[in-house]
Amino acid sequence: MSSNPPRLRRALHLWDLVLYGVIVLQPTAPMPVYGVVSDRGHGHVVTTILIALIAMLFTAMAYGRMAQAYPSAGSAFTYVGQEINPALGYITGWSMVMDYMLNPLICISWCSSQANQLAPGVPFWIWAIFFFLLITALNLRGIKTSARVNAGLATAMGVMVTIFFVAAARYIFGHPHDGSSFFTKPFYDPRTFQAGAVLGGTSIAVLTYIGFDGISTLSEEVENPRRNVLLATVLTCIVVGVLSAAECYAAQLIWPASQPFPNEVTAFVDVAARAAAPLSWLLGLTLIVATFGSGLGSQLGAARLLYGMGRSNALPREFFGVVDAKRHVPRNNVLFVGVVALIGAFRIPFDLGAEMLNFGALIAFMGVNAASFMRYFVRANEKRLVNLIPPVLGFLICLLLWLNLSHPAQLWGSIWMLVGIALGAWKTRGFRGKLIDFDLPPEEA
Repeated sequence: MSSNPPRLRRALHLWDLVLYGVIVLQPTAPMPVYGVVSDRGHGHVVTTILIALIAMLFTAMAYGRMAQAYPSAGSAFTYVGQEINPALGYITGWSMVMDYMLNPLICISWCSSQANQLAPGVPFWIWAIFFFLLITALNLRGIKTSARVNAGLATAMGVMVTIFFVAAARYIFGHPHDGSSFFTKPFYDPRTFQAGAVLGGTSIAVLTYIGFDGISTLSEEVENPRRNVLLATVLTCIVVGVLSAAECYAAQLIWPASQPFPNEVTAFVDVAARAAAPLSWLLGLTLIVATFGSGLGSQLGAARLLYGMGRSNALPREFFGVVDAKRHVPRNNVLFVGVVALIGAFRIPFDLGAEMLNFGALIAFMGVNAASFMRYFVRANEKRLVNLIPPVLGFLICLLLWLNLSHPAQLWGSIWMLVGIALGAWKTRGFRGKLIDFDLPPEEA
């Protein structure tokens, strides 16, 4: 028998990666945050989606380039820690912890709000507890979502999006409008356009693309990863960006920005109901299922990340560093993340939670652009503009969006980062000792 341990098989092609990326980001990506972005951007949702796309394309290129350098590991904190400084890698990793913790929070919050819209007789707090219990119970059982189930869910969402476009076209062309300017207002409305408002909306619209970096984690299972990871990351952003812009464009033609929404958290469902009444329930249920799936995965991801920190003594090992002997899941961490998400759903508004999530994500994106700049330009023997301009522009655009997050998001995000920096400095004696290992633990056989 061979003494070599089994290895992952490189079986994924380019379009397999693109499909995976679209599934992770979801064909309905902009719908849950549509009303919040519209309010913050004074109606210019399409413009914010496209600006965010530009920022993410530069960042996607940086992720793809770094995956070429590290084809067996894909994470922002690895790139920053290896290419720039271990302490900065730790800070990048700590910002990612905030993302992982906040994602299930905003998923519970959104699902509960939408369920309350569909069944107003059941109050928000009961729905929040229901989704908390269901998500936590499934994760405690160690249930994993198969690729086949994910593909089926993506297909269902794709069918729902197609139905929405058909209903939107019938509504738009079946109602009178005020000439050609009607079709350009979603991009630019001179009465409400403000650069600061659009940038503020873009800082939230970035949430549409959160998760594209997950493609790099499949590097060990991809044919020709040095080429395909870069192409798939960029193509995924383009596909999701164009689709998202089209969805929001149709929505703004159906429901002009001058008309306020009954509830900005569930605004897109109200738009769909105006286009065709039955779509309210169909789309609402579709988005609940999709967002529930996102919350399910993000809670387990957060629990696994906390487990990695616990086993490395960054957090108390006795609580965070243990695994349930029967289910082989970090039970304490699943419960911890679930309780934090439930409490946060009651205390943190959806829009603030989304912006705080982007606070951490944009820090990670800036770190990856900086790492790409250091590796491929600063340390390169030949200085080429193609290795200079994309990461610098990606860093600057992400920085601009980060600076345009709301003041509450910046305040609470900064507090989180200061706590992490203080913890890291204490654990490593001023960052002189071994830093936290943020790598997720290996899967059980």
